[in-house]
Amino acid sequence: MRYLPLTDSDRAQMLDVVGVSSIDDLFQDVPKSARLSDLVDLPKHQSEQAVERHMGKLSAKSVSAGSVPFFCGAGAYRHHIPATVDHLIQRSEFLTAYTPYQPEVSQGTLMTLFEFQSQVAALTGMDVANASMYDGSTACAEAVVMAKRVTRKTKAVLAPGLHPHYAAATQTLASTLNIQINERDCRPGRDDHMIDHIDDDTACVVVQSPNVFGEIIDLRPIAEKAHAHKALLIAVFTEPVALAAITPPGEQGADIVVGEGQGIGVGLNFGGPHVGLFACTQKLVRQMPGRVCGETVDANGERGFVLTLSTREQHIRREKATSNICTNSGLCALAFTIHMTLLGEAGITRLAALNHEAACDLADRLSAIDGVELVNDTFFNEFTLKLSKPAAEVVDALAEKNILGGVPLTRIQPDGDAHLLLVCATETNHTDDFAAFETALKEVLS
Repeated sequence: MRYLPLTDSDRAQMLDVVGVSSIDDLFQDVPKSARLSDLVDLPKHQSEQAVERHMGKLSAKSVSAGSVPFFCGAGAYRHHIPATVDHLIQRSEFLTAYTPYQPEVSQGTLMTLFEFQSQVAALTGMDVANASMYDGSTACAEAVVMAKRVTRKTKAVLAPGLHPHYAAATQTLASTLNIQINERDCRPGRDDHMIDHIDDDTACVVVQSPNVFGEIIDLRPIAEKAHAHKALLIAVFTEPVALAAITPPGEQGADIVVGEGQGIGVGLNFGGPHVGLFACTQKLVRQMPGRVCGETVDANGERGFVLTLSTREQHIRREKATSNICTNSGLCALAFTIHMTLLGEAGITRLAALNHEAACDLADRLSAIDGVELVNDTFFNEFTLKLSKPAAEVVDALAEKNILGGVPLTRIQPDGDAHLLLVCATETNHTDDFAAFETALKEVLS
């Protein structure tokens, strides 16, 4: 049985209305060199059971993060997620709920988003947070657009240590809005030099801490220089757990704080979905994209929740909207909130300490190996090594020994230093993992 609802007569009538003689005529704008002359070279249709068997064999070739010593980070981090998180988000009222277009009847959803906002604001040290974005990179891009609206200036200075994917997402959106992106020199130890690029034409300065190399950046002097030129400081992070160990960006003078929340409550999930965190000062709240849930009381004086701000293109005039974001990462935001609630302030602080201790232990072990140099003096749970051999080759060799030994810089920055390796350790790693990594790296570099 073919699942094709149209007959030949139906197609003929449609082509006649369009004014072409054949379906091929609809593809005349596609160069002949790009058109297929025959069927794609794929196996013919098979039974469901046969396809499942085949896909199972393919998936068995992959090495999961939990099956071998795993030291990859670079924007996506493996942490232990309590079973309670998955159990609760799979309740039907959460799992099937979508964006609250009729918010007053979605009190449960609004309450969880309100709690999410409160936790993000506390974690970042900011006045207010929105009810999530798609992910950290798009949140970063939206923050730069927001800065243009606030300052009415069009120059954005991106720190050298900003994750290349975040920079690329920002450049893509900025190119459509006449925002000038200051050129970056993506190398470790360069973030302090960005101060020299701040001038009266600057709308914002975008700094990541810990940055893509793992370096902890003091935001205060950068914030001071930015504010002196009436520019905004946008602080970025990719590892939310780090905010429990370092001084929150809001306390260092940031005007907008954006980043990735995946590290709390959301698994690696083969690269997504993630959840973008976005917070700002009270002064800028009306220019913040996305939704803001607020707490109120109803006619009977009972506690309730509403959409306080939702200045999107579907709610008001399109030309006045702060963003074209049409949804949020509600389920991932809920997972974040449940995990944060389970941890509490003491728990998230302890988790951060465990991560830092693990990274220090691993860095000491690996930097003592001949042919390995620790590039950065300060870090949270991720650091950069300079190897005597190309990092990509070393990672491949480590994989042959069942060690997923980090991310070569060239994987995320193709023109970066080929000898730099980004290594991450979290609370999920233990002493046996460190010993295995140390032994394998010695063999590969010898």
